[in-house]
Amino acid sequence: MPKNLLVTKYSQLNLNTMKARYLFITTVCLFTLFIFSCSSPKGEQSNKNIITLTQDNFDSEIQSGVMLVDFWASWCMPCKAMAPVIDEIAGQTKGKIKVGKVDVDAQGELANRYRVQGIPNFLIFKDGQVVENMVGIQSKEALIQALERHIKLQ
Repeated sequence: MPKNLLVTKYSQLNLNTMKARYLFITTVCLFTLFIFSCSSPKGEQSNKNIITLTQDNFDSEIQSGVMLVDFWASWCMPCKAMAPVIDEIAGQTKGKIKVGKVDVDAQGELANRYRVQGIPNFLIFKDGQVVENMVGIQSKEALIQALERHIKLQ
């Protein structure tokens, strides 16, 4: 086999590999952009059953009844993973409990007040008092069980 033909085949193989890598990287980038474009903008709640809690309304919202409060941040991937679970719980328990979210970046004073050191952090309040504190990713069942210790949901 002549030397030039061998170099040409090697170059063609190298070119095909580079094209495949470029296509793969482009696909991954586009998929990532699509995923991030589908998420809610910072601070926006996608569920009407979830109350956005701030320094101004926090005390009045937790004052009576049972309330699940999610301390979260927009940059926190475990928080984003928990968002659909919190949405489901808010929909299923509507009228029985309240569900709220505190953005720890925007409401740092509230996070400090309740000694939130890791997120996601779920606090359950009953008549203004913390009765449960759960840190990290939780299953829907674990959150429901914690809530049922303080109010009958069924």
